[in-house]
Amino acid sequence: MESSAIFTLSNPSFSSFFPPKPSNKRAASHRPWRKKQRASQPTQLQCHKMYVPGFGEASPESKAANNLHSFFTYIAVKIVSAQLESYNPEAYEELMEFLGRHSLNDGDKFCASLMRESPRHKGLALRILEVRSAYCKNDFEWENLRRLAIKMVNESNIKIMRDYVQETSHVEN
Repeated sequence: MESSAIFTLSNPSFSSFFPPKPSNKRAASHRPWRKKQRASQPTQLQCHKMYVPGFGEASPESKAANNLHSFFTYIAVKIVSAQLESYNPEAYEELMEFLGRHSLNDGDKFCASLMRESPRHKGLALRILEVRSAYCKNDFEWENLRRLAIKMVNESNIKIMRDYVQETSHVEN
């Protein structure tokens, strides 16, 4: 869903959310900065979310989810390779050789290519898909991600502003 959804006030389902318009014409006339609207044009209400231009059909959250999706594949490959290294060195070597030839930037493409490489590689691909799903559903700490992201943004904003003030005010530490 796009966050730039517009709802018209003429929709009867939204009329209960807004107070009735003042019937006294004088109440509206003391605000000269407000333009009078034509009766034929409904008032538009913008969604409370911030509009982010330049994302086309996908929202920023969709873009972040796509990056996390690829990251989960990376994590699953790391987990599976660590498991294989200790109990199946031959499969570990095959996976490392495949990793040397194929990029992990697109997790789905990587897994699809691994699955089609050979019957042995198909088993590795299925294991990676299984681990990716399990990690995403059960082990990834979503609230910790949110907390850390907010903390990082706040700390970096403060650092950038502090550095700027120090540069422009010529204050010594």
